[in-house]
Amino acid sequence: MTLRAIQSEAATDPAGAAALGVERVTHHYGKRKALDDVSFSVGRGSFTVLLGLNGAGKSTLFSLITRLYATRSGSIRIFGFDVNRTPGEALRRLGVVFQARTLDLDLSISQNLSYHAALHGIGARESKDLIREALSQADMTDRADEKARSLSGGQMRRVEIARALLHRPRMLLLDEPTVGLDVKARAAIVAHVRRLVVREGVGVLWATHLIDEIDPGDNVVVLHRGRVLDQGNVREVAARAGAQEMGAAFARLTGEGAAEDPA
Repeated sequence: MTLRAIQSEAATDPAGAAALGVERVTHHYGKRKALDDVSFSVGRGSFTVLLGLNGAGKSTLFSLITRLYATRSGSIRIFGFDVNRTPGEALRRLGVVFQARTLDLDLSISQNLSYHAALHGIGARESKDLIREALSQADMTDRADEKARSLSGGQMRRVEIARALLHRPRMLLLDEPTVGLDVKARAAIVAHVRRLVVREGVGVLWATHLIDEIDPGDNVVVLHRGRVLDQGNVREVAARAGAQEMGAAFARLTGEGAAEDPA
């Protein structure tokens, strides 16, 4: 999606609305509280890291944002549109890459993307152009007719990101997108998504437990046992924790040591 197209659609959004706004969200599984009064926002065209260990509540939050679970306490808005009250307007602005692999391994890459386009009501002629553009951005054009099972883990992730962007959302959620990838593939995926933020102006919420996926200039939301312990620019969060860098800040905030070493 070009910046011109993004700016054109932005004219239909409520003025000043964040790409994603989460306000006082609480969620229970029976008697267990998975999320406790969670609030934060993701700015338009920004890269925000949702940092937390396994079990912190990251996937639960993503399930609420995408309406896999109903939000019963608090509110979630995408460019000002409430996911419960106006789900169509909210979710058409959202692209998602879940932690689990979701490509059909017996379909070609183009067929996987065509199916996604059809689900979003995109016609065959338009979808061909969008698929060509998406695969070009992902540097996967020459693999378009190959079955998904022939791809490496990193290549599959690139295709899943291309698919998530196919209907031209302006907010992208990625839940632990580098899990199971080697160091080189992880770095390539992070760099690819950061380029999308700069080039296409999408807002990104990147959920991870890996400190090395965070840049000093990022915004970060520290989620621990269902609660937001701090949020803001990495340097600000580290300073408030009395630390020099984010790994030490995370350890001090949570009291449980640094996030997992990717090695």
